[in-house]
Amino acid sequence: MATRRQDADYDVVIVGAGISGINFAYRLQERNPELSYCILEGRHQVGGTWSLFQYPGIRSDSDLYTFGFPWRPWEEKQPIARGPLVLNYLEASVAEAGIDNKIKFNHRVDSMDWSSASSTWTLNVTAGGADNEVVSMRVRFVLLGTGYYDYDEPLEARIPGIDTFRGAVVHPQFWPRDLDYTGKNVVVIGSGATAVTLLPSMADKAAHTTMLQRSPTNFLALPKNDPLDKAARLLLPGALARRLIRFRWIMSAFLLATVCRWFPRLVRAVILWRTSRELPSGTGMKPHFTPRYNPWEQRMCICPGGDFFRCLRAGKASVETGVIEQVTENTIRLQSGRELHPDIIVTATGPKVRLAGGIDVSLDGRPVRVPDCYSWKGCMLENLPNLFYSMGYFDTSWTLGADATAQLVCRLLNRVTRHGFAHIVPRLG
Repeated sequence: MATRRQDADYDVVIVGAGISGINFAYRLQERNPELSYCILEGRHQVGGTWSLFQYPGIRSDSDLYTFGFPWRPWEEKQPIARGPLVLNYLEASVAEAGIDNKIKFNHRVDSMDWSSASSTWTLNVTAGGADNEVVSMRVRFVLLGTGYYDYDEPLEARIPGIDTFRGAVVHPQFWPRDLDYTGKNVVVIGSGATAVTLLPSMADKAAHTTMLQRSPTNFLALPKNDPLDKAARLLLPGALARRLIRFRWIMSAFLLATVCRWFPRLVRAVILWRTSRELPSGTGMKPHFTPRYNPWEQRMCICPGGDFFRCLRAGKASVETGVIEQVTENTIRLQSGRELHPDIIVTATGPKVRLAGGIDVSLDGRPVRVPDCYSWKGCMLENLPNLFYSMGYFDTSWTLGADATAQLVCRLLNRVTRHGFAHIVPRLG
């Protein structure tokens, strides 16, 4: 039975009901059941990214066998899944684990102040509703599952003349539900996972879709349904098959990242060779498909079933490489002299980084600038007591890193409560 200290509303508050926050909650229930907790979620729904982003074709850029939770294995057959399927999985996971009744939706944490006198955090929270009431909560520990980007503002790339364009300019983070691109010429600016997802997803309806990039990216085409996974499901009992499939995907990602670091030229040659075989006949590799950097110096873009290349071969989409010189009322002019004539521009230029969900943090009333703090073990910040955060991995699934962090935090909480400490704080030696 969870209990709480009398001078605190909760022992633990988790901020954010995305993947990190949900996993924090599960591990807390599993390993620290004596601690009372709640989750404060600023939006109306669990899921974080998977609830916010609604652009065509949104999907995971990591396999769901490792992106999913270890305590509730992904059971679908496809390793790369569309956003709605991921969101359904998260909602089902929350309900199955009994976490749903711990979530306070439309509760946005605006600021938090640590009191050395009481060893508690005071959170100022805007609770949604007709009046947007501001409430205060006192808690012993805060776990931040707020991700790494700004939910309210996308990254605005400096594109000369973009404000003069007469057509629609759309950022994937805030995709208009009523946007009709049927029969339109669309230019997607960017070359990351979002752009690579949008190109084949919009190509069916659009007259033509062009991905405009400053520099090429590395592609990794994966089968929609892996034959080794299929064999494991046919030959092994369900639970054992799920464990084996998850282990195989973990090891595959680890080995790929390791080989990329040790033998970058070899891996680069193999990836470029595979890419060349996927391209339309007669298409050269330069300048559109030869990256300046080696694999995993930046994230690679996954193409399930080779959908990106399929729309290129069908002639419904194309890739253009260059630097934008000027956008006019109906034209994108590149420094090379090439011109594109879109009806719609999609700026898939990435999210805007924001740490700690933009929460104003202070110690005994003195403001703290979070980006200036050193990090300890990727889960605590210098001089900030009883405050933990989650940050996933870069070269494999986010959830693997988030879960490693959650387990470490639970061990720390066990030690603090077992020995009767009031707080735990990392300091530079």
